[in-house]
Amino acid sequence: MVPSSDPTPAPRPLAVVTGASAGIGAAIARRLAAEGFGLLLGARREALVAQLAEELGAEARPLDVADPESVARFCSGLRVVDLLVNNAGGAKGADRIEDASSDGWRWMWEVNVLGLMQMTRALLPALLRAPAGHVVNISSTAGIEVYEGGAGYTSVKHAVHALSQTLRLELAGSPVRVTEICPGMVETDFSLNRFDGDRERAAAVYRGVTALTAEDVADVVAFAATRPGHVDLDQIVMRPVQQATAYKVVRRDPG
Repeated sequence: MVPSSDPTPAPRPLAVVTGASAGIGAAIARRLAAEGFGLLLGARREALVAQLAEELGAEARPLDVADPESVARFCSGLRVVDLLVNNAGGAKGADRIEDASSDGWRWMWEVNVLGLMQMTRALLPALLRAPAGHVVNISSTAGIEVYEGGAGYTSVKHAVHALSQTLRLELAGSPVRVTEICPGMVETDFSLNRFDGDRERAAAVYRGVTALTAEDVADVVAFAATRPGHVDLDQIVMRPVQQATAYKVVRRDPG
């Protein structure tokens, strides 16, 4: 018998991306699609994530990572997952502790920390069934430094760092890798959301700086995700050249 010249192609590895409706999450989805991953995209903004999924030939499901029932519905039926990108998160406000909003802090902890834990817990069995599963947590330089007015956000990202390192220990001996990516200043709608739609205050964050882009972060995610299975990039810190720390940013004179 003559061998077939058109063998059945191998199934594409499956990547799950949370917070995929815009910004870094959408850029990661596009970059992983270009790398040959099949995609399951989740976000609260259903129309936006569905539109992106249609563009990429992917699947989208509504997802609120802070809601355990939403997480369970989203993860239902997933037997094997090769890559989980925990990207959903965000900040609320930049108040000093004396003026801190309990509601804002509660939202940050529920989305950035509990949400990441709930997604990881739900998909670990599927990741362990993959030949080389991989968890990528999108953290922040706020997870390795602090700044005035940032205690709410830095505390949750420090927790993401601790969670990532603990998961790495707990999965030692398994084929599942854990990577924490810590971007500095990235120009997306992050600051606009942080400051409740105040465009002038959000624009001031990036004024005079060539900030990172969502695509820059997506490139790093793709690089980590496409290393050989025995290579684990444990933590990656990336910043704009003009940003030494959260509180030392050299801005160009716009004039």
